[in-house]
Amino acid sequence: MDQITKRKWDKAAKSFDYMAGIGAEKRWAPRKRALFSHMDGEILFLALGTGLDIEFFPEHKTITAIDISARMLEVAKPRIADYAGTINALEMDVHDLDFPDNHFDQIYTSCTFCSVPQPVEGLKTLYRVLKPGGKLRMFEHTGSHFQPFKFMMDIMTPISGKLGPEMNRNTTENVSLAGFRILAVENIYMDIVKTITAEKPEQST
Repeated sequence: MDQITKRKWDKAAKSFDYMAGIGAEKRWAPRKRALFSHMDGEILFLALGTGLDIEFFPEHKTITAIDISARMLEVAKPRIADYAGTINALEMDVHDLDFPDNHFDQIYTSCTFCSVPQPVEGLKTLYRVLKPGGKLRMFEHTGSHFQPFKFMMDIMTPISGKLGPEMNRNTTENVSLAGFRILAVENIYMDIVKTITAEKPEQST
């Protein structure tokens, strides 16, 4: 397990809800509910954090959720308990998933791959545990191709990356590099906040 990343998010757990849980969650709630409404079958949710996304999950699902931070999952416990379904929360690093190949029908992420230290390698691990024909559905904030935003995000990333997310990730390209087939990309706020839907090709083994 990446101890540097673990310590970073353990440290952030106490104040995370105050930093991320008020304006942003209200603003993106309809988009997240729409994305998560597709949940079905064997589901993996990546980076549960303090559980802010749980209120947007459809009811009566069985979800495996992971996070690298045990302290984040501790904060999430009341939200997990209140969910009208089953959430099995596990402390785990995306780079070293303890699941068999071709196990999950669907994988979901929410503002996750801005913070994964080796994003393409992490996505390759998701590819491994997803069944052929399975869907990867992501709600992510990424770098921008538009100026001056691109310049600003490139400048901010060395600082933001030490405290939390990196600002200039090209997550859509990284998904393709990991072997997924991109099905749809919807820009929600400029080209910075977006949803990405991808699949593992049927012929994959």
